[in-house]
Amino acid sequence: MTRYDPAWLDAQYNNRARVADWAEQIDRWTRASAMVREGSECLLDIRYGEAASSTLDLFPTDVDDAPVLVFIHGGWWRSLDKSDHSFVASAFTDAGAMVVVPNYALCPGVSMEHIPVQLTQALAWVWRHAADHGGDPNRIVLAGHSAGGHLAAMLSCCDWKAVGRDLPRKLIKGAMSISGVHDLAPVEQTPFLQADLRLDAAAVRRLSPVLFPPPWAGMPFHTIAGAEESEEFRRQNRALREAWGERAVPVCEEIAGANHYTVLHDLVDPQGRSHELVRRLLGLRWYSGLQAALP
Repeated sequence: MTRYDPAWLDAQYNNRARVADWAEQIDRWTRASAMVREGSECLLDIRYGEAASSTLDLFPTDVDDAPVLVFIHGGWWRSLDKSDHSFVASAFTDAGAMVVVPNYALCPGVSMEHIPVQLTQALAWVWRHAADHGGDPNRIVLAGHSAGGHLAAMLSCCDWKAVGRDLPRKLIKGAMSISGVHDLAPVEQTPFLQADLRLDAAAVRRLSPVLFPPPWAGMPFHTIAGAEESEEFRRQNRALREAWGERAVPVCEEIAGANHYTVLHDLVDPQGRSHELVRRLLGLRWYSGLQAALP
């Protein structure tokens, strides 16, 4: 196994040390998210499983049979909350998509292996109940940021029939990892994460999407990172295409001027590259500045 310099790993992966205004950025997300919840129709804290953390927020749109975007938040599997990320919803509900933001249990209260299993229940709930809220269960798209990008990659490879016999094998129709972590080998050795994540070599093998077979043929998986992110985050962005191939990962790009936090601003900007890519995955496009659903 490759041994990494601990100080180098902390410098590469500790974005709160790398980005001077990280706290202001997260505060901005939190304030914007509160405004979205207060100013739009939403259903909060819907239970999708038995655990206290198994809740999700649902943001409907006024388009019938709307595609569904499920957004998975980051935070190194150990911090942040769905309520910090409601701000993602409005740009896509305005474009004609339903948006769902699930919570999940956090490390070290649970192991990392618990989290993707828990989120399979969230996706199963979405497939079973999207139509009750105006969504099309046959057009579910995933997007995740940072640790959420890792989880989106894992869920894209899920055997859904093992989760529920009623579920379709091709439950997810497209996905995007934004500043995702796809190779956990260096993360296992990163000092500031070790106590909470408690990874070992066996867990790295089980949980690294770069070691998985690619998702089902025809399901596009895009990877995006900020051009101002660390060398390692940019490598992680490329690693999934190198592992799965260009057919499975047709888009692997960097957003100019974006760091690990501001890359999400591109996602919610109607002129942003990552926003455009997710809109395409959802089957939505723009005509003369106006949104219309593709047939």
